[in-house]
Amino acid sequence: MAEVGLRLNPTKTRIVYCKDSNRRGRHPAVMFDFLGYTFRPLPAVNRRTGKMFTSFGPSMSRDQQTRKGREIRRWRMHLRTGRTLTDLAAGINPYVRGWMNYWGHFNKSQM
Repeated sequence: MAEVGLRLNPTKTRIVYCKDSNRRGRHPAVMFDFLGYTFRPLPAVNRRTGKMFTSFGPSMSRDQQTRKGREIRRWRMHLRTGRTLTDLAAGINPYVRGWMNYWGHFNKSQM
C-alpha cells in the first residue's frame, strides 16, 4: 500500500468478524462503518423457503441517519404552510433521490 501512497490508521484499522447464520462465534467486533454504511449482521428472509436467517451486509450508518434527520429539520417544513404539495416535493425530491440512489441499494427499510 505504501507504493501507492496509502497507509493504515492504527486507531481505525481492526479485524471484524463477519457474523452470519453459518458463522456463529462470539467476537468483540462484529460490525464496522465505511463510506456512510454500517456493515453488520442483519436479519434476512430466504425468498425460496421463507425462513429467516442472519446475513452480513451494509445499511445506512446511524451517523448518516442522524445527519440526514438534522438536515431535514433544518428545512423547517412546518413553516412552509403556504406552499403547495407540488412545490414542497419539487424542493425535496432531488435530495431524497440522491440519498436513495446512494444508500437505497441495500436495506431501504433501514433508511
